[in-house]
Amino acid sequence: MKNVVFIAWHDVRNQLRQGGTLAWLFVMPPIFFYFIGTVMSGFSGGMAGGDATPIVIAAKTPGFLKEQIDLRLRENEFDPEWRADVVADAEGKLPQRVLTLTDDFSQQIAAGEQVDASFDTKASALLRNFEVIRIQRSLYTALADVVTADARSDAPLNAAALVELNGETRVWQLEVSAAGQRQVIPVGFEQAIPGILVMFTLLVLLTSGGSMLVLERLRGLLRRLASAPMTRAEVVAGKWGARMLLAALQVGFALLVGTFLFKMDWGPDVAMIALVLAAWAAFCASAGLLLGSLARTEGQAAGLGVLIANLLAALGGCWWPIEVTPEWMQGLQMLMPTGWTMDALHKLISFQAGAASAISNVIVLLTGTLVVAALAVNRFRYE
Repeated sequence: MKNVVFIAWHDVRNQLRQGGTLAWLFVMPPIFFYFIGTVMSGFSGGMAGGDATPIVIAAKTPGFLKEQIDLRLRENEFDPEWRADVVADAEGKLPQRVLTLTDDFSQQIAAGEQVDASFDTKASALLRNFEVIRIQRSLYTALADVVTADARSDAPLNAAALVELNGETRVWQLEVSAAGQRQVIPVGFEQAIPGILVMFTLLVLLTSGGSMLVLERLRGLLRRLASAPMTRAEVVAGKWGARMLLAALQVGFALLVGTFLFKMDWGPDVAMIALVLAAWAAFCASAGLLLGSLARTEGQAAGLGVLIANLLAALGGCWWPIEVTPEWMQGLQMLMPTGWTMDALHKLISFQAGAASAISNVIVLLTGTLVVAALAVNRFRYE
């Protein structure tokens, strides 16, 4: 055990002297957290308790129904701005969301005439349908208000009748909530921090961990260890331990930055999250050892490491919430080690499904770790 610790400690010290390793361990993760988290936060309007969604209402002389439609839009997390015409701003850009209503629509509705409404949005495909649903809900609710207020009074429909209706307690109230587990799709930093953490741990272990082993083999350092009074098992265990320590540094630093700098809420099952990340770190350590045993040159190890890490990150749901992708891609995720990890983290952080929900993920990760480690041991060579 003494020889294992000795090799692991000195290997980590050597790796931490590399400028590239330090940059990818301590500099790049916070930058990616901020960039990806900020970009993805723009997707959260109205989906996860974000700010109200700005919208322009284009209508000339809207009349007394303006306040009622405004009220219903705000209830559905819109921030309406009423304009007579849609014009570009100082930079020549048109509004991102525009709801166009028939001119003088209040008087036409009061007279029993048909009016038109059209909605145009530049939102991504992820949000477009959700915005349409909220617009429809707002307008149909306002229509129901009009029908009810008009039926209750013999006088022509007016603003006073709607104000009176709004002040009354509704006889029927519909309360909508998720059945069972929390089902909020992770966006913003809630998606970016776990995703980038998983990706960077794999990236660093495959590139730095794999390249270092190749370099030691090419320089004859491993042959020196072969002649030292220690067994092959101790050498391999020490090399694996060094990569495990490097992964632990990566994970630990990312957790601290995410928690204190970006105010990440890890949910109620922090201990289980730590176990999942420990299993992931062990898998990455084994993968780095295997790549270092297979690669013939330092450049080959680095290139393959970058390619594999990015491919697994994209398919495993590290770059975007896998829940918004087609079902076939969600199924493909569960064939990837990154997918096993991200699925567990989403269940624990975003869906708060309980610690037991991630047990199967941990078992799969540990099984994968043993398989990859066995391959790495089998392929390990001194020269």
